[in-house]
Amino acid sequence: MKVESVAYSVSGLDCRGQLIYDDSVKGPRPLLLVAPNWAGITPRAIETAKMLAGDRYVVMLADMYGEGKRPTGKEVPMEFLAPLSADAMETRKRIVAGLDAMTLEAQKRGIGDIKRRAAFGYCFGGANVLDLARSGADVAGVVSFHGNLKTPMPAKQGDVKAIVLVVHGATDPIAPKSDRDALEEEMTAAGACWNMLTFGGVCHSFTDAAANRPGVSQYNEPAMRHGYNLAHAFIEDAFGGKF
Repeated sequence: MKVESVAYSVSGLDCRGQLIYDDSVKGPRPLLLVAPNWAGITPRAIETAKMLAGDRYVVMLADMYGEGKRPTGKEVPMEFLAPLSADAMETRKRIVAGLDAMTLEAQKRGIGDIKRRAAFGYCFGGANVLDLARSGADVAGVVSFHGNLKTPMPAKQGDVKAIVLVVHGATDPIAPKSDRDALEEEMTAAGACWNMLTFGGVCHSFTDAAANRPGVSQYNEPAMRHGYNLAHAFIEDAFGGKF
């Protein structure tokens, strides 16, 4: 599995994503932009991206903070994220820049089918891919796993072109039922094609094997497995225009 560093910039910020693909596979593959959790591009995020890529996708991990600016892990996540979360326009610029960089780099290498693009996001990254959809980006679909769902800049009628899937835990305290209800109302009002899978008794970070804070963030293997199975099938249908 090849992992290549990709430099790009947005709003005067130097960013460095990671392009990940199986270089033994011949021919172009669909492109999958991956927005990691609040920790940003870490060795664990790269391992997840490798798993997602397999022989199925060309994946790029988006850098939402800028080179050398990701958290050290000692910060309080929601406090660290607050300034960027409150600036919807800037977060959208950054995730769109990641999409553009992925597309350009895959084209240069002749490995990507730029007509088939999608995005997965986790936690803060879930918010990022929802913002990608809200921006009107030309992607087939976006999938938020246990994502932050609130936005200070909700989508308006006609904004959302991508098919939206939210895979969530019913007892997630970070994005509770009120947030899910608000997202449902937002997406419906915007005329979006949206879908939501909610696992009962499952909380935040259920795809993260290291998450172990009962009642807050906790790994759940069945939810992860079924969530991924649905997400891959969902994206295939989105590529095939079946929604």
